[in-house]
Amino acid sequence: MSTFEIIGGQPLKGELTPQGAKNEALQILCATLLTDEKVTIHNIPNILDVNKLIELLSDLGVQVSQESKNSYTFKAENVDLEYLNSPEFVKKGSSLRGSIMIIGPLLARFGKGYIPRPGGDKIGRRRLDTHFIGFQKLGAVFNFNQGENFYRVEAKKLKGTYMLLDEASVTGTANIIMAAVLAEGTTTIYNAACEPYIQQLCRMLISMGAKITGVGSNLLEIEGVQKLGGCEHKILPDMIEIGSFIGLAAMTKSEIIIKDVAYKELGMIPDAFKRLGIKMELRGDDIFIPKQENYEIDTFIDGSILTVADAPWPGLTPDLLSVFLVVATQAKGSVLIHQKMFESRLFFTDKLIDMGAQIILCDPHRATVIGLNQENQLRPTTMVSPDIRAGVALLIAALSAEGKSTIHNIDQIDRGYENIDLRLNAIGANIKRIVN
Repeated sequence: MSTFEIIGGQPLKGELTPQGAKNEALQILCATLLTDEKVTIHNIPNILDVNKLIELLSDLGVQVSQESKNSYTFKAENVDLEYLNSPEFVKKGSSLRGSIMIIGPLLARFGKGYIPRPGGDKIGRRRLDTHFIGFQKLGAVFNFNQGENFYRVEAKKLKGTYMLLDEASVTGTANIIMAAVLAEGTTTIYNAACEPYIQQLCRMLISMGAKITGVGSNLLEIEGVQKLGGCEHKILPDMIEIGSFIGLAAMTKSEIIIKDVAYKELGMIPDAFKRLGIKMELRGDDIFIPKQENYEIDTFIDGSILTVADAPWPGLTPDLLSVFLVVATQAKGSVLIHQKMFESRLFFTDKLIDMGAQIILCDPHRATVIGLNQENQLRPTTMVSPDIRAGVALLIAALSAEGKSTIHNIDQIDRGYENIDLRLNAIGANIKRIVN
C-alpha cells in the first residue's frame, strides 16, 4: 500500500491535459470482444483499473498490442472461454468492477458469459439486477451461485425485445446494448442511461456495423446484426478529472489552464462549479481558471441554501460530489451536498472535519458544509483514501492545507488518475510518492 506525502499551501500555475475517460474506457475495451477483427483505441488512460481490464482481456485470448503511449489494438479472434472457469479468472475478475461488462459481449457472440461478483469502491450498494434482468429479457438464462459468488448467463440465441430499465444504470445500459447489437430482431431500451460514455460506446458500435438509433436520449432502438467488424475509436477526455482540476484550482488559489476538455460533453459540470463562485473562461476548447482569493456560493432565488445533488445524465455526475464537498469547505456561504446514489460515499467527511472543515453529516446521503471563506485554512493531517473519488478530494484538501499531510492507500487514487502526482508536481505541487 503506497502513500503520498504532500506539502500544501502553495498556489499552482500551468497547464493540465486531462487523461482519457476511465468510465468510457472500461466499456470500450469490453466492446472489443464483439468482433474477431482488429479494433484500435486511442487515448486510453494508464490507470490501474484500465490496465487490469486490458490484462484480463489478454488472459481471455485477445491479442493486445500497445501501439503508442495511450493507443492499443485488440483482436478477439481466439477467445478462450475455458478461462472463465479458472481460479485465476475468479481472482482477477472479482478485483475489478468494470469486469462486469465483459458479460454482454461474450453472451452476444458466444452464447455464454460468466463473472465472479466484481469488486471496486466501497461506497455503498451497487446492485447488478439491471444487467441480468436485461439479459433475461433478451432470452438468456441467469444463474447465481451464492456459495461461489459467481454469476452465469447463457443463451442459444438472443432475441430483441422491449424493456424498461428499473434504473438508468450506466454500466447496465452498456452491457445490455452490447448484448443486443448481435441479437435477432429489434431491441428497444427505455430509461437507458445517456451519459457521454454511453453515447461514445454507441458511436463506436455503429462504426463497427451496429444499427442503433436514439443515441443521446433515454430511448434506444437497436436492430440486431449478424456480425460486427473492426474500427478505430478515440476516448473522450475524462470529465471527472476535469472537474477535479477545477476544484483544485479554486482550493489552492491557483491559475490553471485545462487543455482540450471537449467542453460540449461536460454537461452541467462547469455551471455547477460556477454556482460555488468559481470563475472560469472557455478559450477554444480549453478552460482557463484564474487565481481567486475568494469564491462565494450562490443561493436559490428565494435566498434558501443551495443544494448540489447528483442525478442521471444530463444531471450532475455523482463521481464529482466528493470534490464539490471539499471545494465548498473554503467557499463563502453554505451548501447542502446530496449524494443520492451511494450511501457510503460521504463518510470521508470525518477526515475533512479533522482538518478543520465545518461539515454536518446529516445522514449517509447528505452533508451541510459551512464555508470558511479561505479565512481559516484546513490543517494538514494523516488520512487513508477510502475510494477513488474521495481519495482525489482528500488530495485537493491536502494541497490547500499549509504543511505536511499524508495520504495512505493511494492505490485507490491510482485506479482512476494517471500519474496524478507527476502531473501536479509539474505545475508546482509538492507530492512525494512512497512505495511501501
